[in-house]
Amino acid sequence: YDQSFPSAHPPPATAGVLGLGRGKISVFSQLVSAGVTRNVVGHCLSSKGGGYLFFGDNLIPSTGVAWTPLLSPDNHYTTGSAELLFNGKAAGLKGLKLIFDTGSSYTYFNSKTYQTLVKLIENDLKGTPLKDAKEDKTLPVCWKGAKPFKSVLDVKTYFKTLTINFTNGRKNTQLQIPPESYLIISNTGNVCLGLLNGSEVGLQDSNVIGDISMQGLMMIYDNEKQQLGWVTADCNKLPRS
Repeated sequence: YDQSFPSAHPPPATAGVLGLGRGKISVFSQLVSAGVTRNVVGHCLSSKGGGYLFFGDNLIPSTGVAWTPLLSPDNHYTTGSAELLFNGKAAGLKGLKLIFDTGSSYTYFNSKTYQTLVKLIENDLKGTPLKDAKEDKTLPVCWKGAKPFKSVLDVKTYFKTLTINFTNGRKNTQLQIPPESYLIISNTGNVCLGLLNGSEVGLQDSNVIGDISMQGLMMIYDNEKQQLGWVTADCNKLPRS
């Protein structure tokens, strides 16, 4: 599609949107139909910005990749039933269907899951030097320290890892989301929660795993075998194929 913004001054920062979904009109589906690539797409997003995108299965390591089935038919990359663990412990958050979406900068959970997570995180922060920063409107939930933070690494010790536990019958497969994959530092040096309430932005009961939570991982969307894979990777350098 031709993207034009006649009324935008200055013009928008985006040059366009590259469709990589499973629908017929996505750029990726068109390349597959034309026989240019196998029906496998993947990316590696670096926490330093940048990373790489790949079509086909040449870059996929032969060992170490965790896999979980993709639900079909679905134009999104949707995984089956998963449980969310907080600091390795069950939090009563089960049966979650997740959409993995690079078009989302942040990660969104349905209202119940979101509110439970915020409560768990806030309870866990009691007794730390972090205080609510309601004046910071960067994201809905932010905290301030005694002095401004420069990096998520300054503050990650106060937070716990979230784990997505895929219970797909055969075996449990886990995707770890460490604090640096769900927190950001605001312009004023506060730490903000990059997990948002999807119900407030029209996502109803959907749960969307966005870019923030896929940093430092090679993510693989294998439409031939209907499965999603991931493995820890250095996204700053391209692997040898």
